[in-house]
Amino acid sequence: MTLQQLEYILALEKTHHFVRAAEMCGVTQPTLSAMIIKLEDELDCKIFDRTRQPIEITEIGKKIIKQAQLIVYQANQLKESVNSEKNSMSGSLNLAVIPTIAPYLLPQFISSFRNQYPEIKLKIIELHTETIIEKLRVAEIDMAILSTPLEDSKILEVPLYYEKFVAYISPSDAIYNRTELSAVDMPLDRIWVLEEGHCLRNQVFNFCNEKPQHGSTYEAGSIDTLVKIVDFNGGYTIIPELHIDLLSNEQKKNLRKIVKPEATREISVVIRHDFVREAVINAVANCVKEIIPLHMLDARLKKFAIKL
Repeated sequence: MTLQQLEYILALEKTHHFVRAAEMCGVTQPTLSAMIIKLEDELDCKIFDRTRQPIEITEIGKKIIKQAQLIVYQANQLKESVNSEKNSMSGSLNLAVIPTIAPYLLPQFISSFRNQYPEIKLKIIELHTETIIEKLRVAEIDMAILSTPLEDSKILEVPLYYEKFVAYISPSDAIYNRTELSAVDMPLDRIWVLEEGHCLRNQVFNFCNEKPQHGSTYEAGSIDTLVKIVDFNGGYTIIPELHIDLLSNEQKKNLRKIVKPEATREISVVIRHDFVREAVINAVANCVKEIIPLHMLDARLKKFAIKL
């Protein structure tokens, strides 16, 4: 059994197609097929069901794939540990970001990271929190930026910044004339919210636990669309602080502060506890620090580098 064979089965698991898996691994299809068959013979089991199209993973194959992911991840961690000692910033970084952070962070982040760390191959994907946690557990991604706390003992959280929420209210709504709002002032029968799976639903007044009462619910991941729905349909919604700059001057008149309690979310970079690439997590944090306003940054992040 070799790492190369494990990488081959991981590629086939992703593509469910021998030719595409071979292209991903940079080898010929016969070579990849022969190496996978050799591994199956050594383990005395079938990892893939070749009678199905597209190819499916057998039940025992699913267990093997999970172990292979962890083994390949640990091998890469070993290489990265050596590179870290050599002060080398290279390799790849698979980063996940939740949709309610991505629009405000990613455009500038990608540009900054590429310019400062051109030797690191950056791959970013938008995912919901539950999917991110699962992919971290099986080492499919290296790190993520999302709302915390997660309360998962296997995941390390490093706070980056704290973001307030504000209410965006239609001028036709009954609460529009209030200068600020508390939880009791915000009726659930007129609020527009995101779909299940978005942590933003959990961040403010436990909206996830109480369903809106009006006849229509917008179920998608776009804060921008929620704002437009309020503009055209009335009611109100809750938006993160960083979205304010995307509003027109006229739309900004519809904003109200939320008090008693103040609604805030903690945004962190999260990793597995066995993550060793200290220089890389600091590279990510440094790029975030360039984008996020100073008053929002975690106090420790302003002064210290991240130590693993």
